[in-house]
Amino acid sequence: MNKPENVAEIVIVTAAYGYKAVKELGGQSALLATIAAAGADGVEIRRELFAEGELSKLASLAEEIRQHGLFAFYSVPESLFLAGGIVNPDLSDFLTEADALGARKLKIALGNFVPGADLTALKVLLKQHHVEMAVENDQTAQGGILSPMNAFFFAAEALHLPVAMTFDMANWLWVGQDALVAAKALSEHVHYIHVKAANERDGKLHAVALDDSDGSWQAVLAALPATAPRGIEFPLEGEDLTAVTRYYVDLLRKEAAQA
Repeated sequence: MNKPENVAEIVIVTAAYGYKAVKELGGQSALLATIAAAGADGVEIRRELFAEGELSKLASLAEEIRQHGLFAFYSVPESLFLAGGIVNPDLSDFLTEADALGARKLKIALGNFVPGADLTALKVLLKQHHVEMAVENDQTAQGGILSPMNAFFFAAEALHLPVAMTFDMANWLWVGQDALVAAKALSEHVHYIHVKAANERDGKLHAVALDDSDGSWQAVLAALPATAPRGIEFPLEGEDLTAVTRYYVDLLRKEAAQA
């Protein structure tokens, strides 16, 4: 399926293939050909999936991504705010890595935001880098519920911080929140969407492919910005990974075209 004009871009999160599969296939760079062949527009590179020594080769990975006709987002498994509301001291390193990767966005969890905190130093730091920081709701009581997320973006807007939101559609379930309510409340801040669904199995929530879900993801996605890139983070599994990936790229592109 060809991409219609002015339709949201589709990003493949490398973790969607599973940590074991990524390792067995030869790392994240080995997935680029599959992602490109499936018709995706971009790739979300995960810091936690790098093998030893790969962090020093971000410029080379950036070139590989460009050669495959893709753009990059960069995800770090860390929080923006640590205990007590302190800005993560490693944030400067993460931003530098994102710049080296040529990433458009740096995805990071909110963490322990404290309303009223002075964010001036954070603003100065962000202005020193090209990448946009996209703060995500995670599966914790601190950074995964609506009220602190709302408070952070209210503060960020007042200070004109160059930040946006990564809206993870399924993470709300892990913290007992209504994803559709959150989508309607936070939509104006959302510049990136993690498309994901989850089912309960043996008393625990598990991420599942869209076709294996109850379909509630459609209403949530429809409440979010039609132009925000859609990142496929749900499991992509099967004998032919290119075909499986292409199926969901086409499904989301069709949905985006109808939004």
